[in-house]
Amino acid sequence: MTPAERGAEVRREVLGEFAERPPKPFAEPFREWVLSAAWGGVWDRPGLDRRTRSCVTLAVLTALRCEEELAMHVEAALRNGLTRDEIAEVLLHATVYAGAPAGNAAFAAAARVLESLDADGVAEDAP
Repeated sequence: MTPAERGAEVRREVLGEFAERPPKPFAEPFREWVLSAAWGGVWDRPGLDRRTRSCVTLAVLTALRCEEELAMHVEAALRNGLTRDEIAEVLLHATVYAGAPAGNAAFAAAARVLESLDADGVAEDAP
């Protein structure tokens, strides 16, 4: 199995339905790189569990103000075993170092995801 193929598996396990979005042909080289480097090369490493990787990912995406990507990873964090309270703690902790505007945007993005899950009748701490 190539790193990109393994990366595609890991991405599906972590992101669920988000992983199934077909890429635009223009973005295919980027997708191949992300699958190989990020998902197959880093997310699949044994040094950290997926729960911890989700915490780090939420914090970095908060700091970088990547709200769309953060929204996708909120649901992934639930799938990886974080509770809603733990997600809020990660966002709050990141806010201390990234600033109030970044934290405000992260909390808003996370709230949209969690409200959507609530509307779909998803259990409190499960996708």
